[in-house]
Amino acid sequence: MTAPDAPDDLTATANAFLGSVIPIAATMGVEFVELRPGFVRAAVPIEGNGNHFGVMYAGVIFTVAEVLGGAMHLASFDPSTHYPLVKKIDIEFLAPGRSRLTATASLPEDEIARMRAEAATGAKVPFVLAAEVVGEDGTLVARTRGDYQLRALGS
Repeated sequence: MTAPDAPDDLTATANAFLGSVIPIAATMGVEFVELRPGFVRAAVPIEGNGNHFGVMYAGVIFTVAEVLGGAMHLASFDPSTHYPLVKKIDIEFLAPGRSRLTATASLPEDEIARMRAEAATGAKVPFVLAAEVVGEDGTLVARTRGDYQLRALGS
């Protein structure tokens, strides 16, 4: 499967893919709202995702940030030749999530170019993806730092 060129098509493709490969994320209401090369954004509603004291469950916050690695891959690389693999994610919870949350991550153009060049050799390409999760009022709820690899299909 190759990534569509139009952002709306890409977002729709990413959301359909998320629902098929990680059904629990779709059940939580996680959806990609913006994807373009080097930039991804996902959101998740508070409704249905609360915990025992009325704020967003930590696992939901983690999920909306973690799925950005796959979305970045779809937006920036060729999914017909490579796939992303998460190796490690650290999360820092900074404030309670009391509303719809939005998670955002980006990669600079030179990092994408490095990754594409290394991936063309068949190498396992390490990369770091940092994300911020923010509430509707602008409150920074969490930060993540994920260690990923871009791998050739079949490796």
